Amino acid sequence: MASIMEGPLSKWTNVMKGWQYRWFVLDYNAGLLSYYTSKDKMMRGSRRGCVRLRGAVIGIDDEDDSTFTITVDQKTFHFQARDADEREKWIHALEGTILRHTLQLREAETGFVPSVQDFDKKLAEADAYLQILIDQLKLFDEKIKDCKEDESRRKIENLKETTCSMVESIKHCIVLLQIAKDQSNEQQHANGLISTINPVDGIYQPPLDTPVVNTTMPTQTTLPTGSGPSGPSSSVASPAHIPLPSHSVPDFSYSSSEDEFYDADEFYQSSTSPKHCIDPSGPQAASPLTNEATALKRPDTTESLNSSMSNGTTDADPFDSHDDRDDEGEGESVEEHKSVIMHLLSQVRLGMDLTKVVLPTFILERRSLLEMYADFFAHPDLFVSIADQPEPRERMVHVVKWYLSAFHAGRKGSVAKKPYNPILGEVFYCHWDLPSESEEPSLHTETVSEGPVPWSSTNSVCFVAEQVSHHPPISAFYAECLNRKIQFNAHIWTKSKFLGMSIGVHNIGQGCVSCLEHDEHYILTFPNGYGRSILTVPWVELGGECSISCSKSGYSANIVFHTKPFYGGKKHRITAEIFAPNDKKSFCSIEGEWNGVMYAKWATGENTVFIDTKRIGIIKKKVRKLEDQLDYESRRLWRDVTLNLKLKDIDAATDAKHRLEEKQRAEARERKENEQQWETRLFHEDGECWVYDEPLLKRLASQRH
Repeated sequence: MASIMEGPLSKWTNVMKGWQYRWFVLDYNAGLLSYYTSKDKMMRGSRRGCVRLRGAVIGIDDEDDSTFTITVDQKTFHFQARDADEREKWIHALEGTILRHTLQLREAETGFVPSVQDFDKKLAEADAYLQILIDQLKLFDEKIKDCKEDESRRKIENLKETTCSMVESIKHCIVLLQIAKDQSNEQQHANGLISTINPVDGIYQPPLDTPVVNTTMPTQTTLPTGSGPSGPSSSVASPAHIPLPSHSVPDFSYSSSEDEFYDADEFYQSSTSPKHCIDPSGPQAASPLTNEATALKRPDTTESLNSSMSNGTTDADPFDSHDDRDDEGEGESVEEHKSVIMHLLSQVRLGMDLTKVVLPTFILERRSLLEMYADFFAHPDLFVSIADQPEPRERMVHVVKWYLSAFHAGRKGSVAKKPYNPILGEVFYCHWDLPSESEEPSLHTETVSEGPVPWSSTNSVCFVAEQVSHHPPISAFYAECLNRKIQFNAHIWTKSKFLGMSIGVHNIGQGCVSCLEHDEHYILTFPNGYGRSILTVPWVELGGECSISCSKSGYSANIVFHTKPFYGGKKHRITAEIFAPNDKKSFCSIEGEWNGVMYAKWATGENTVFIDTKRIGIIKKKVRKLEDQLDYESRRLWRDVTLNLKLKDIDAATDAKHRLEEKQRAEARERKENEQQWETRLFHEDGECWVYDEPLLKRLASQRH
């Protein structure tokens, strides 16, 4: 193990600044990870902060190949490397450093240090459990094959699914045990071989014969000096002549990050711990970034936490285009609430239906699930462009393009949070104003007299959603554009399951895009959702096979949302194929990331960018102000919960949520006592589907008659 390792990482600062580029220096002997705003600042000795590694815990998300956390001194630092290889090198070096200093501490306190033999024993036990479960899976396969009763077969299949999840969990444990064993073995060889180096205001000055680790990526150029975006290296011997005052290793970790840790300069000026020091320099003095580094940054938020519930709209503007997530602290970890989460998880089991499980209020997303479904139309221009295509082939291609663009807007940040469970009878209205192509805007700004959103214009895409059932939880939603004569009707039944370190949401239902002038109806299905890493920083991925088909034209498409495999692989990957009628070979193959860039390969051999979600602009939806909304509209219904979450008053938010849920239960009891059935407001059941009562197709037909 080398004494020093250094290189660039991105560090999560706070919701205002997001991910920030920093130059990190790891001192193996001092047990300290220091960081600077640039390599040049490191050479000058201007340290920004440090993480003391004795007793630290590294958090690794096997579903995310670039991020990791270090938890120490009751704080959690979040880091992001450029890729999986770079993260692995940092993790390897950090674990060795942590192990050395933590074991020294434990040995001094208890006299006990786990040996390599102890790890071998635990590995053997884990392997034995793994083999038992693998044998059990074989038995399940045989029983399923021989079972003739459908009910018994379903039960066995459920047991098999649970066992598969347990197998993956034990595999994860074996990987972590092996890493710990390797580090322990290496520590035994390393102890006593390297002398301690004292930090000099964040610059570590090794003797000339000190070994160093070079983790520079092969495709990057290492700069000998300066602050450019070089890959990780470790040549820090050059500034050894700089005369700087010496300081000992601090008693705790600190940082200059606003609202998170402590400022490096004030740390040495006061014997007490400063609280919430604000960086006077404003925006970070980060070095120029490569495209790869730029991609690591989260979008900055521009709205104030204390914005009013009207969100800055004026009296002259009757609509609110503000998104309550714009001022949300998406980067917050659930570490501080881990005891609550652990208590919750102790009450559930693998495969358990989570429909009736009440999740903690602090992980709520500050909007209703009904509003989240409106994000399918964050690109309304792509939706209406379907109706503009002259040929069935082009219309199918544009349906697929709109469909693949419909998922990224639903996840504003990289941290997964749960939207509010809609109350039975809750509705959500909004619309999007499309840019006018006519020289006479009056033709496009005429207000509609009927339809789901009568206060919108004929050139708007209008949207309405309703919670039509509580058990099971079913949401129905509808959208239309009068001028383009296109509509969309869908329903989704969300069925959640606990999967160990993840939560799975099975989206049962379908949607239908109708091009009324062509009498074409495109039936589509939805992917499943997964909340991963629920004990650290949760994130969302989509998974499953989906289809789009038009019975009249015969065109169809198959779309696969790939979940990240246990080892390696990329997140958020999709593949898709579009087929002409009666053809077994697709004329267009698509691959990429549903929240990034997707590429198309055509039968002609041409390769094109199919859609780039990072470049196409999101058109903000418009919602009536709270004072103009009905009592059962989403934002007005949940306003007390939303306001208290903004103010970070979790107890008040929980109380407000509880009042809503109790009101819903009381109304359900009253209907049961009076033998009354719930009557939906805007949708009705038609076979296995829920359809809007007054769709555009029906209104146009009545006008013709």
